[in-house]
Amino acid sequence: MNTIQRVVEERLKNQFRKGKVHVVYGARRVGKTTMLTHFLSAVSSLKVYSGTGDDIQLRDILSSENKTLITSVFKGYDYIFIDEAQRIPNIGWGLKILVDALPDVIILATGSSAFDLSKKVGEPLTGRQLVYQMYPFSVAELEAYSGRMEVYENLKIYLVYGMYPEVVIAENQQEKQDYLLQLRNSYLYKDILELENIKNSSKLNDLLKLIAYQIGHEVSLNELSNQLGIAKQTVERYLDLLEKSFIIFKVSGYSANLRKEITKSSRYYFWDNGVRNAIIQNFNDLSSRMDTGMMWENYCVSERMKKQRNHHVLFNNYFWRTYDQQEIDMIEEIGGELYAFEFKWNESKKVNVPAAFRKAYPNAVFETITPKNFLEFVL
Repeated sequence: MNTIQRVVEERLKNQFRKGKVHVVYGARRVGKTTMLTHFLSAVSSLKVYSGTGDDIQLRDILSSENKTLITSVFKGYDYIFIDEAQRIPNIGWGLKILVDALPDVIILATGSSAFDLSKKVGEPLTGRQLVYQMYPFSVAELEAYSGRMEVYENLKIYLVYGMYPEVVIAENQQEKQDYLLQLRNSYLYKDILELENIKNSSKLNDLLKLIAYQIGHEVSLNELSNQLGIAKQTVERYLDLLEKSFIIFKVSGYSANLRKEITKSSRYYFWDNGVRNAIIQNFNDLSSRMDTGMMWENYCVSERMKKQRNHHVLFNNYFWRTYDQQEIDMIEEIGGELYAFEFKWNESKKVNVPAAFRKAYPNAVFETITPKNFLEFVL
């Protein structure tokens, strides 16, 4: 499975340059270390240093801000790879010393928690870093490896178990379930708990469970606050942390013309269906579920977002709804042009463009995405 080519690896090859720190962000277990190890295997004839932020000695050196020490230790390498860099205090200043003192060395770093690593890296490395974001496998990556037919045949499995690398290569459904539950219990909140000093994950899990049952619906912070028994500000903080740790993402309402359009609320989606289903502990087959429509919408939106971000397509993404319940699942806007999408698992269900939307935005392109045409949508 290592032979599955990650989009980020291709971008690294195309953008690679000396005098820059190449920083790869992403959730835990999405394959950052595997990808960079594979990438560096192609330069095995050169001198490569590979270390991790869990190494106490490495942490001490890079957090020392001692230019003489840092330069002397790393001089002579062609590549320097620091995994789990967010664990190193003052890592931004350590990397700045490296890139300034050794401009001919190529430096790579990974971090599983953007909200922490970005604060440590951003300011010291202004103008000196190239940032890449990595997600679970995308349909495009799996299609390039195994072909469209295999992706199509496995679609129902992806809807339930998601696209994390270890889940995709697991040999049976029980292995997939066990891995996802381990991910939920051991890794999902690890950065937030460690770096934000949150004492236990139960409220985070309860919050995500509520979000999981509201896919495709606006989320009320006041309702979440009341249901969880915590302050609205705390709910906002937790949602922000969950976004920055690549578990969920937010989509806002679109409006340009109508007073009755909803714009102030947001919808939340999971970057991975398997994580969503692990949160609610439901890995049942589609035939016995009541939430297939939610899973289909989450899958389509998240795959479209992966496509945009993996290929740097800079769309603005929204949903659209009016107070009288006319709605569209996803709106993409670029250069003033609108593309509207409805997601329907049931291919026979007819979908009409809402009259208010067609009247307000007559030039918008509208399409219904079903299992029959989703490959074109995500590829």
